[in-house]
Amino acid sequence: MVIQRNVDNERARIILAGRFDFHAHRDFRQCSDEVLADQAVKELDINFARVDYLDSSALGMLLLLREKAEGKGKRIVLSGLQGTVKQVLDIANFSKLFTLRD
Repeated sequence: MVIQRNVDNERARIILAGRFDFHAHRDFRQCSDEVLADQAVKELDINFARVDYLDSSALGMLLLLREKAEGKGKRIVLSGLQGTVKQVLDIANFSKLFTLRD
């Protein structure tokens, strides 16, 4: 999986590409922890437009990220949702936990 990050004032965007699974755990955690440590960032947008697969470990990573973000008063948005990725997040009822954007 490829992870890109950019920060623009109070909003950070993490752009994911490829398979979001257990093998991405270390890189995703490192990237998201760095963004959460930035005091200026208030919203973290995780972009899934180029993700073609995610598994239960990816869902777990997102839940851990949500917990850390809430503890720091930051908001998580999941964007670029389409196809199978959108279906998995819908089935898991992530719309009740995150702001989802197509």
